[in-house]
Formats: sequence, C-alpha cells, structure tokens
Amino acid sequence: MNDYLQQIIADALKPFELEEQPDIQLEAPKDPTHGDASTNVAMMLARPLKNNPRAIAQQLVDNLKYDDKKIAAVEIAGPGFINFRYAEDYLYDELSSILDAGTEYGKTSEHGGKKVLVEFVSANPTGPLTVGHGRNAVLGDTVARLLEWTGAEVDREYYFNDAGRQMRVLGQSVQARYHELLGLEAEFPEGGYEGEYIRDIAATIKDEKGDSLANQDEWKPFKEKAEESIFADISGTLQRMNIHMDSYFNEHSLYEDGSIDDAVAKLREKGLAYDADGATWFKTTEFGKEKDTVLIKSTGEPTYRLPDIAYHMNKLDRGYDLCLDVFGADHIATYPDVMSGISALGYDADKVDVIIYQFVTIVKDGQPFKMSTRKANFVTLDELMDEVGSDVTRFFFLMRSPNTHLEFDIAQAKEAGDKNPVFYLQYAHARIASILRKATEEYDFEGQADLTLLKESAEEALIKTLLKFPEQIASAANAREPHRLINYLNDVASAFTTFYHDCRIIGVDPDLGQARIELAKATAQVLRNGLTILGITAPDKM
Repeated sequence: MNDYLQQIIADALKPFELEEQPDIQLEAPKDPTHGDASTNVAMMLARPLKNNPRAIAQQLVDNLKYDDKKIAAVEIAGPGFINFRYAEDYLYDELSSILDAGTEYGKTSEHGGKKVLVEFVSANPTGPLTVGHGRNAVLGDTVARLLEWTGAEVDREYYFNDAGRQMRVLGQSVQARYHELLGLEAEFPEGGYEGEYIRDIAATIKDEKGDSLANQDEWKPFKEKAEESIFADISGTLQRMNIHMDSYFNEHSLYEDGSIDDAVAKLREKGLAYDADGATWFKTTEFGKEKDTVLIKSTGEPTYRLPDIAYHMNKLDRGYDLCLDVFGADHIATYPDVMSGISALGYDADKVDVIIYQFVTIVKDGQPFKMSTRKANFVTLDELMDEVGSDVTRFFFLMRSPNTHLEFDIAQAKEAGDKNPVFYLQYAHARIASILRKATEEYDFEGQADLTLLKESAEEALIKTLLKFPEQIASAANAREPHRLINYLNDVASAFTTFYHDCRIIGVDPDLGQARIELAKATAQVLRNGLTILGITAPDKM
C-alpha cells in the first residue's frame, strides 16, 4: 500500500511544477482513529511554495486520484497532515493474498538483481566459537536472510587466516600437550593456548599416531591437526545454530597470489604509502586523520588494515553490488582506513557497508556468569546452547539493536513462559495451531470463506498489522537491524491476543467461524515466516 500511496501523492504533486520532488514519507498515525497512513508532505512544501501547509494539503487532496476499493477516505488533520483510511475491500483482498502467498508472503523485489556478499563470523581456527562470536554469527546470518527476502542474491563468506604467529603458537601449544601426554618434558610456548580443547586435540593425535611424533621438532603437523579439529568444531556449532556458509576465504591466499604486494604497490604509485622508521606507512592524513597509519611493521608483519584492503579489492573484483561486513566494536577505529584504502585505489566504497555491533555479557542472577572452566577463560557457543537451546540463543542475540550492549540473561532465557520473549512468539504460533485443530473438529466447512464478515475492530486491526509484514522486512533489511522484525512480530502476537479475546472462533455462526479461522491461518503464516527469517522454529505444539 505504501508504494501505491507514494505514487498517487507523486502524481498529485505534478501540477505544482516543483524543481525538486520532496521525499514522500508515510507512517501510521499514533492514534488509529486518525486513519491508517499519514504523510507530512504538505508541511515539507510550505517553505518552497511559500504557502500555508493546510492550503497545500487541500490542493493535494483535490488533485488525488485513487481507487476507492483501496482508499475509503482522505482527510486533512492538524497543521497539514494528510490521512488515509483503507477500504474494507482492500483489507479483504490483501488478507486473501496472504493466504495465497503462504510461505512466500513478505518477499519483495526491492533488492532484486543485486549480488550481495555478507562476510561474518570470520574467527581464526585457534579455538571454538565463543559467546563473543555468537552475536556476530547470528546477526550476519539474519541480515543475509532479510536481504534474500527482499530479492537479493546473497553469498555468505567466512574469512580466516591459518598462517602467522597465532597459528604457530597453536601448533606449539598442541605439541607441548602431546609431549605431556607421553610423559615427556614439554616447554609450553609463551602466550600459548591453554584451553582444555588443546589437550583434547593432543589426545586425539596420541590415539592416532602413538609416540611416532615424539622426536619431531616441527610444529606444523600439530597445527594442521588442530586446524582440522577446530574447524570441524566451528562447523558443527554453526550448523547447530542453523547457519551455513557458502564459501571460506583464507587470508593467506592474498599473500600467495601477490594481492598484498599489489595493494602496497598501487598505494605507493598514488603517493599514499611510504617507508619510515623501518615500517611502511599508509598516508591516512590525506583522509582527515591526525596521524598516518602503519601498514607493515618494522618486523615485516602487516597490520590488520593491509590484508583487509586487499581482501575488499578481491570482493569487489568478484562483481558484488554490496559487500557487507559484520564487525565487533573493536573494529570501529580500523575499518575506516580500509574504506579509505579501497576508495583511493579506485573502488567504489559505497558498495561496502559495515555493521558494528556491541559486545555481549552473560548474566545469571544479576551477576556476570561464567558457565564453565572446561574451555579456558571463555564461554563457548555450544555451552550456551547446552544451557538454553539454539532457538533462544539466536533470539536473544537478535532482540536488541546491534548498536546497544547486550546482557544475555541466562535466567530469563531459561524461563519457559511469557517472560521469555522467544517463547512468547512461539507460544502464539502454537496456540493458533491448537485453535485450528479444534476448529476442524467443530466445523465442517464447504466452499470458500466469506472474509467480508470480518468487520469487528479487533479483526480489522489484526489484518492491518499483518499487512505491514513486507515493509517491516524491508525496513529491517535496509537498516541491518533484525530486532525491528522481532518488535513487529510481538505486535502481531499482541494483535492476535486482542482478536482472540474479543472475537470467538469456536461456537459461533459457521460462516463467521470460517472467516475468523482464515484470519488465524494468516496470522500463523506471518509468525511462521517471520520466525523463519530469524532462523527460529515455529512449533505447532509446546
């Protein structure tokens, strides 16, 4: 409906012969009695047209041409708002469309034809995924789902590095534990990985190889086995969270194919890279920073920025219309340098978007909670899912804006009732399924339901709420904020509760009962589709 309203308003503006068309904004009035949609476009035009906004609004209304089967009334309110009331025929037709569309309802073509790469998780294979990675993983996957529902072709990519110091230390850590298991003297590396998972990997090597590696000084076989084991663990965790990756990109390949050297050479050509104090510097003062930034340390080791510039060049060279990165708040000071780098090298930085999310605190009984010491000084995602389940884990990571710090309250997450926000939505779906099962026992329907019987205010309010689903998906996708969809689904569940309280389904005239059952079916479909986007199950029984 918003597209239709924007079009008829734009047509009504043509006689004004404006030099620049205003942005036509539509929103639902806070008071439902004022109508179903409202625009302030007349007030926006008051200054350029040098006229009273109510007078402009009246001219616009006079110019409006609309289908009275869609719009029942147009009214001017307050200082110049134009309010629209939907026609009943429109509500019935659209409700029928929801039922016909089924699992496809909510999908749009807003991003149709766009090729999108979402890069997320991207944890190096040095240990299991932790709660710190969880918000990244669920946020990236859900934004990818939202973009798919708005028509985009989406690839999910995991970026990692299996080379460098940390991987060497990983191999040496496993090697030391392996020697310990054999009763040999072992020197644990400085800054080594101390988690129990390192001992588990070492034990597996001992079971497979016996003591055949005891006299080997080389740490690489231990690193390779650790990487294999940890990636298997990571893959299992992602699968458990209903997440799949389309591709894995190894940072080391950027060194092997010369992409790193090429990026530095191109920056030098443009006078944006230079050598000083034994290091190579990126001239970020050219982009408004107070100081230049190190690209390659005096040790020869690149900083984060250099391989990431090369990686984004690679992404854009693959022809993506949008490259979306999901980063924690610790990247907030570094990613602008990457954007400056790719822009300076001739790439369109507008094709790169970054989601920055705040970190997560696990809370139990009002206190920071450490669930296990089994895997060193962190809580793994698997441990969290063992505690509360995968559905609850996903939901809690999504229910707040990425821009806000998230306190993951274990007690609330384990609460099996309305106090738990994910169960509230799942119960709503299960409740409707139960109602529909009882209805099949109560009624023996023949023919198509007469939806024009749905005239109660609670019925119309629920239909109007369901019709907002496609625009809510688009809004959440464009803002990269899945919590918007959660807020909307809560509105759906609340509207259904009011409807069910005010409008009996069982024990009424069969024709009216059939119409109300169709409305319940549509509600269940919207809840089910919404939960699917969130990666959460929609149970029929609880």
